Amino acid sequence: MTAQEAEPAILETRERLLKTAFQLFHEQGYHATGVATILREAGVNAGSMYHFFSSKDDLLLKVLEFALDYLEPMVMGPAEAATVDPIERVFALLQQYREQLHANQCRMGCPIGNLALEVSDGNAKARELIHRNFQNWADRVERWLQSAAYEFPPGTDLKRLARFVLTVMEGGLMQARAAGHVGPFDDSVAVLREHFAALRAQGAAKAGVRATKKIVRQPKKNQRGRSR
Repeated sequence: MTAQEAEPAILETRERLLKTAFQLFHEQGYHATGVATILREAGVNAGSMYHFFSSKDDLLLKVLEFALDYLEPMVMGPAEAATVDPIERVFALLQQYREQLHANQCRMGCPIGNLALEVSDGNAKARELIHRNFQNWADRVERWLQSAAYEFPPGTDLKRLARFVLTVMEGGLMQARAAGHVGPFDDSVAVLREHFAALRAQGAAKAGVRATKKIVRQPKKNQRGRSR
């Protein structure tokens, strides 16, 4: 096998390790997942792993970098494909998390949120990458909201609103895990819908006022039909 022929196989091994570690960290937690388990589930030997990653901590950082690229095809892309309405995309995204939560019997939650709780306090590099993952998520939601900016009252801070959507998602997942059912997640999303509905109503009302102010009054006419 030539070097060129071997390169795809090498890259495939690295990606398999990253995907396997990402899944296991999500299912079991970072600290509870041993290197031997990762190797067994990925079907590779220790030499292959340490060819790509100097340690388990290094693997964690690469997993978090991998998650940055994973966001588009696996999370945001499907929400965008579900509807063309930018605001409904927010709720399509949250529905994806609900479906996963329900399928997993309210276990596991958000993989990045779990790692934030488990490793960010003691690992500055991991903390930075976790923050970037959250920021990318919120930035994408903000772009959706910007597409519907005309529906909100003038001056609405869409960056903060996108961050609030992230807070609802993470908080809803954590509370549902604690409760053992999706009720807290559904309640959180319902309140978010009410908030969006109120903002849109305010936006529509203010748009109506602005439109009224733009109406040009027709000049009055005297009895001979001439304008005065």
